[in-house]
Amino acid sequence: MKDTIAPRDAEWREQLRKAHTPKQRMAIPRVKMPELPADYRVTCNEEVNQGLSDEMAVLEATRCMDCVNPQCTTGCPVSINIPGFIKNIERGDFGQAALVLKETSALPAVCGRVCPQERQCESKCVYLKMGKPAVAIGYLERFAADTARTSGRQVTPACDAPNGKKIAVVGSGPASLSFAGDMVKRGYDITIFEALHEIGGVLKYGIPEFRLPNAVVDVEIDALRSMGVRMVKDCVIGKTLSYDDLLNEGFDGIFVASGAGLPRFMGIPGENLVNVMSSNEYLTRINLMHAGTPGYTTPVPKVDRVAVIGGGNTAMDSVRTARRMGAKEVMLVYRRSEEEMPARLEEVKHAKQEGVQFMTLSNPVEYLGDENGRVRAMHVQRMKLGEPDASGRRSPVAIEGAIDEIPVDLVIVSVGVSPNPLIPNSIEGLDVTSRGTIAVNDDLQSSIPMIYAGGDIVRGGATVILAMGDGRHAALAMHERLSAE
Repeated sequence: MKDTIAPRDAEWREQLRKAHTPKQRMAIPRVKMPELPADYRVTCNEEVNQGLSDEMAVLEATRCMDCVNPQCTTGCPVSINIPGFIKNIERGDFGQAALVLKETSALPAVCGRVCPQERQCESKCVYLKMGKPAVAIGYLERFAADTARTSGRQVTPACDAPNGKKIAVVGSGPASLSFAGDMVKRGYDITIFEALHEIGGVLKYGIPEFRLPNAVVDVEIDALRSMGVRMVKDCVIGKTLSYDDLLNEGFDGIFVASGAGLPRFMGIPGENLVNVMSSNEYLTRINLMHAGTPGYTTPVPKVDRVAVIGGGNTAMDSVRTARRMGAKEVMLVYRRSEEEMPARLEEVKHAKQEGVQFMTLSNPVEYLGDENGRVRAMHVQRMKLGEPDASGRRSPVAIEGAIDEIPVDLVIVSVGVSPNPLIPNSIEGLDVTSRGTIAVNDDLQSSIPMIYAGGDIVRGGATVILAMGDGRHAALAMHERLSAE
């Protein structure tokens, strides 16, 4: 498997450099992503960001300075050849741009939408040192992948000849799909085992359609199928099939990426009341089980007043989903200030545009129920910021006596997740950390040499792109070990 740009790269790069001077490139303003109007988008599940036109993409790609030592690539967890695909967009070769992406990323259309580029590749852009906005790498990645899909010219990287070795992949989220994409290109026989009835993991059950359409995810998954990856649904490894079953079926290696689907709660009074639920449950009911969609009977509370507890991207997905489910008053309750929120700035902006109320420096301490056992209100402790904690953010400190009672009909708790315990508990001899994650070495290899692991089952909760980086890392390490054997 090779990571390439194009054989003629040096020639046309020189031509592009001559076409625009650095000063001309720097004078081009960063592109703005077209968006659906807020008053319309809260009435539907249509994707908010509408994508770039050909002209917008080419102009934005022209901003790229084609640095001799491109730091943007070092900021990417999956090591995408960023200048390579961007320069292909600049010269109008969109198909080649998509192929460059596919050489290293199994999910470019996904990453272009949900990755926090502003904290990764774009944070390394040379423009920031000049006081200018970074090149819109994420927008351009989405453009290249979407153009390949909508034009009907979906690109598929070449695969090595089959090597006769079988690999099992547990879970079908971003780490698994990334791992499978790299391993099938190296000639391995790959089978993905998914516990749910749809392939995609958190991409399907966790991220709403208005941010990441399922149709986009399905195209990326179908591309892996076309490369030879087999996918088995409704199969719970540890229950439906055991570790010994996989060994008996002749698998030479196992990659575990079963995620972190166990929601955390705060341990405060009233959490067992009706209509107090986790973001995992709320989003899964709506995104995967189609609650609220005509023709589906999956129940989900439809109420006027909703409070979401937390400040991450999942919390933003929850408040924005609640608005689309018809809630008139949606509150985001977060114990720190807005500056400390881990959510992407774009998601915060969109939530505010859609009418979400931000209750920062606030922390629920109790939920109150009515005579039927349903939540009717919450006691919220007002906070102030103290000294920084281990994460570098200032710790919230309660203001003595400052507690308010706020009416609410539904509380959605989004304060983190824990790893799925099924796999760690079902394989004898597999070392597990005190946090319940699978213990791995620097190569993501577990205490059982044939088992590698990555994503949230190792990290305990992280971003899509970090999970994908784990998938690529584990694929290379497993390949090197099996090749040596």
